This record gives sequence, structure tokens and C-alpha cells, in this order.
Amino acid sequence: MSKKMLVESDPHETRIAVMEQDRLTELFIERHQQLGVVGNIYKGRVNRVLPGMQAAFVDIGLDRDAFLYVSEVTDPHLSPFDDHDGGDGGEGDGEALDPAEVERPSIDQLLRPGQQVMVQVLKDAMPNKGARVSTQITLPGRSLVLLPNVPHLGISRRIEDEDTRARLRELLEELQPPGMGLIVRTAGLAGDRDEFEADLEYLTKLWARISDRGERVSAPTLIHRDLDLALRVVRDFLSEDFRVIWVDGEETYERLVDFIDQVQPSMLGRIKLSRHDDGLFERFDIDDEIEAALKTKVWLKSGGHIVIHPTEALVAIDVNTGRYVGRHNLEDTVLTTNLEAVREIVRQVRLRNLGGIIVIDLIDMEEESHRQEVFAALEEELAKDRAKNKVLNISEFGLVELTRKRSRPSLERLLTQPCPYCRGTGRIKALSSIALGLRRQILRQRARYLEGELLLRVHPDVATALQRQEQSILRELEETLGSQILIQSDPSLHHERFDILDV
Repeated sequence: MSKKMLVESDPHETRIAVMEQDRLTELFIERHQQLGVVGNIYKGRVNRVLPGMQAAFVDIGLDRDAFLYVSEVTDPHLSPFDDHDGGDGGEGDGEALDPAEVERPSIDQLLRPGQQVMVQVLKDAMPNKGARVSTQITLPGRSLVLLPNVPHLGISRRIEDEDTRARLRELLEELQPPGMGLIVRTAGLAGDRDEFEADLEYLTKLWARISDRGERVSAPTLIHRDLDLALRVVRDFLSEDFRVIWVDGEETYERLVDFIDQVQPSMLGRIKLSRHDDGLFERFDIDDEIEAALKTKVWLKSGGHIVIHPTEALVAIDVNTGRYVGRHNLEDTVLTTNLEAVREIVRQVRLRNLGGIIVIDLIDMEEESHRQEVFAALEEELAKDRAKNKVLNISEFGLVELTRKRSRPSLERLLTQPCPYCRGTGRIKALSSIALGLRRQILRQRARYLEGELLLRVHPDVATALQRQEQSILRELEETLGSQILIQSDPSLHHERFDILDV
């Protein structure tokens, strides 16, 4: 698959776009005044232990205490070898262990208030909750992930060839440092002993510095900050699939050249400095794609469309035929729309960085072969997604449920804020409701308006409604008060606001 990466950096933010077949599929944005904390390592202090939730709150020096689940507290009883996803499941490479098979002690047996612990951030803080952390530290390199606290070995599930897996298992067992663990990342697929040894040497030296600093400082303190966005994305994403890496900004270009020269020198010839006056995102129409990704409705080339509604509990995605009427029969029309829709849905999920539970309402299909074809297309697209995901088959109601892990905020949360008018509901009162509310307020205070004329200052849309479809309300008020009512349009007013003035 042909890919390209666009890296655009200025004094205020860094933006990185990943394109597949010239279509934007993933977007990373980091504001320099609002740096993410995923991957950072802190020495924290346990503030509260909650046995009822099997979790603890840990002060790591941020605005809110971090949240630590019992499953994220280091457990020395894990098996020595476990096939794993190698930390490739998300940007932060934070979740390295699968403790489902291990019977764990209670949180109050592991932690106590006031205890100092070293933790790593798995998920950035949200508006209503603190960052999620783990004591299971992971240090990602180019080919390997080092697990300093747990003697666990694993291989990325994306490496499927059994002969390759057997070779890598043997290498890991030979290289495993005492008391530590290793995971082979997807990028280590073709890695040899020399490459792994170089990666391991760098990671063990890094851990020695982190461990030494952790012993010398008191909580809460930042001990280690992960790489900045540009270096982190190149470390985690760069592969032979990338035809070119365009960089806008000489300082960022030089840092990336130095970094790639260390981790993947064979790719140096593909990094290019953009010397155009226009920004990279403008040249490749990325800004227009971002604007489209903030909208609810996404049109398909066939004329159908999907509607994406993030809610508090899940993301609901609806598929509609829209303007597409097909060529042969209804079932073929439905199949064509669903096939196009699932490919676009996965692209939008990756681009918008949607996470948690995602429910897709496909158009009902009568033929089982069509259901299987659509589900196979969905799985094929999901296989391109680096984030961990799990999908259930199409239900008899035409619904697909999937879960997707996310470590950073969604695009919507990153670039937008709740509407101060509708307070995030996405809706405001209907014009008829506003007119009736105005009527009720005037009648409640009718004693004040029994003399002279009244002036209503309202939004132009409300003024039009009162003079046309809701004019019966005006006539009733004039008859009740025995006064003439004048209307003044004021576009600066919110739809739901109005002023009632004596003239």
C-alpha cells in the first residue's frame, strides 16, 4: 500500500497527516502549550484507595489525580511468554500485559494511601476524569518494547508467519535481561540480532537513567517525558510502505533526519523538506478534510451517506442509501451502499480517533452471502488500524458492534468545544417554542404592560415567525393587553433571548 506522511510544524503546534492511496486516514495534532502526557513516567503519591472500585487515585502533579486500576498494578506472577500485540495497539504503547488469566490480590493489598509509586500514563485526562496510569512501565524502541518490571516476552500479533515468530521467540529468550521483559513490535518483523541488541542497549540505558532519577526525587514529579509528537509518530509508524515523508519546517526536518538516521537509516532518502510558500496541509487539501471530519454527515461517492453521532456511552453510526437508487434491484443497491459505507466508516473512525463502543447500523440485507461479504470488507479495513479493536459479527438486526482502544482525545474533542448556546446538545428551541415562551412571560407580567405600546426585541428568525406562522400569538397578546406590539429584529441576539420594553 502506498502511503505518505505530512509533518507540518510551527511555533504553536505540530500537525501530522498520514495518507493511504492519497486519502487522509490518520491525523495527529499537538499544541505546544497543551502537550499530551501519554507515555510520560511520573513518581506519584497514592491519595485514595477504593476497594469497592478496585482502583486508586494517584497524585502525579497534574490538575486531577490519575486513576490506577488494580489490573494495571505490576504483578510478578505473569507467565514468562505470551504472544501479544507488541504495544502497537496505540500511540502510547502503554498496555503491554493481559492479566485476564491471573487471579490478582485486592487493590488495598497492593497499595496504601501515602505510598509513592512510579507510574506511566496510558490515557490523557478527559474533562471529567484524570489521566489513566499503570505501574507496568513500557519503554518502546524502534523494534522492541522493554518491560523493566515484568519478565514477560511477547510478539506482535500482526506478525503472523509461524516460522518468523519461532525465530523471534528464540532471539527474545537469548536477549532477555534478568528480571525484565521484551516485546517485538511489528516494525521488528525483519529484525536481526544486531538490530535487537542495539535497540535493547538504548532501552536499558534509558531505564537506568529513569530508575536512578526515580530514586532521587519525591512525589509528585515528572521523571521521563516521551518523545515529542513528530519523533513519536515516526518511531511508531514509519515503515517501508511510506513512499515519502514531507516536512514543513527546517528545524523539525533536521531533527527527523537525525532521528531516522539512528533508527531506520534506509528511509533517509524518503524524507523531503517542503520549500513551498503554501503549507503542506493547504497543498494537499488536508484542512478541508479536517473540516469535513468535524461534521455529522459524510457523503459517499455513490450518493449514499453515513451519519456519525458520538454520545456519552458510545458512538452510533447510521448508514443510508441517500440519493443512490442503484441499477438493478434493491438488494444490490443495499449491498453496494454497505460495502462503500464500511470502508468509509473505518477511515472516519481512524481519522476522528473514535474509541470505546462503536455501533454501526447497516442497511438491512436479506441474503446471508451479502452479510458475509460486508463483514469481510469491514474486517479487512479494520486490519489496517493500529489501534486495538474487536468486532462482533452482524446481528440479525443489521447492527455491528465493535470496541476500539484510544489513548488520546478524539479529533472532535481536540478541535472543538461545547456550544455555549445549546450546551453540547446540538439543538436549540424551535421558533414556535420561543414564541410561546415569550407569550407566557408577557402574560405573567401583564400588569406592567397595560399602558402604552410594547417593543419586542428578538432575533430576526423569531421576528419573522411572529409576523407569519405565529401571528395569532401577537393578535392574542394585543387583544389581551389592549396595546400595540412592535417588533424589532436584532441579529446580535441569540435565538432564545428576547427583550420586552415599554415604549
